[in-house]
Amino acid sequence: MDSTSAPAAVQEQQDSRRKPAALRRRGILRFPVVRQFLRFSGVGIICTGASLALYALLRPWIGPQPANAVALVLTSLLNTALNRRLTFKISGTQRRASDHLNGLVVIVVALLITGGSLGVLHWINPEATVRDELLTTTLSGFVATAVRFTLLRHWIFRRARHR
Repeated sequence: MDSTSAPAAVQEQQDSRRKPAALRRRGILRFPVVRQFLRFSGVGIICTGASLALYALLRPWIGPQPANAVALVLTSLLNTALNRRLTFKISGTQRRASDHLNGLVVIVVALLITGGSLGVLHWINPEATVRDELLTTTLSGFVATAVRFTLLRHWIFRRARHR
């Protein structure tokens, strides 16, 4: 082994320790959007399960549209708080209120998407079952989720887009 390669290897190892974690990542995880999307998906799975359970619980009592609205609003508040902390790594109280107020706009967009899909379902099939409604809200929820991620990343939490 030549005497110049050992110091170079030691120097490279020391340089890699000084780099922030984001610069040491390899492959697809080196992109912040990928890491954020993975964390966002985990939060989304939890909130979607909670939303579907609330919908199924409330639907017999208050009907499909109000049940969808209540489930979506309650879980969206939780979703915004979890995404703020876990997905975009924002902690503390600074701008928390404005983040949640802006999150209400995202809730309205999601309500329009999922509520509209329920309206279309009942227009096409007035005898739709709760199972049909759950499937419809789940599928339209995927669209609403894509819109939500985009709005959170590029509007509400743009200050943390590269974390």
